[in-house]
Amino acid sequence: MVNELAEMYIKIGSAGVLAVTFAFMIMNLIRSQREQTDDLEQIKKDLTKLSTEMSNTQSITIKLVDRMNVSDHSSQRHREDIVKEMNDLSDVLMEIKGNIARINHR
Repeated sequence: MVNELAEMYIKIGSAGVLAVTFAFMIMNLIRSQREQTDDLEQIKKDLTKLSTEMSNTQSITIKLVDRMNVSDHSSQRHREDIVKEMNDLSDVLMEIKGNIARINHR
């Protein structure tokens, strides 16, 4: 490799070697820029997919929370109905107990 550089220097001079080195550097920069652009495009695609998935997940979560709230509301109404029935039964039971106590005292 050193021999090749020495031969090139002899043939084209220092300005030529600098020009070749500069051209090599430019080519590497162009290649590196192309690779970065490809990577950025891939990242952009991945972010779009991720955004869609996050939106879907958020929508599902909101629907699940809404469903749980409706379920909780239904359960609460059901419990209130049961308590009301128990209170009604308790009133009837007290009435029967009072009737039995009145019959026993005669």
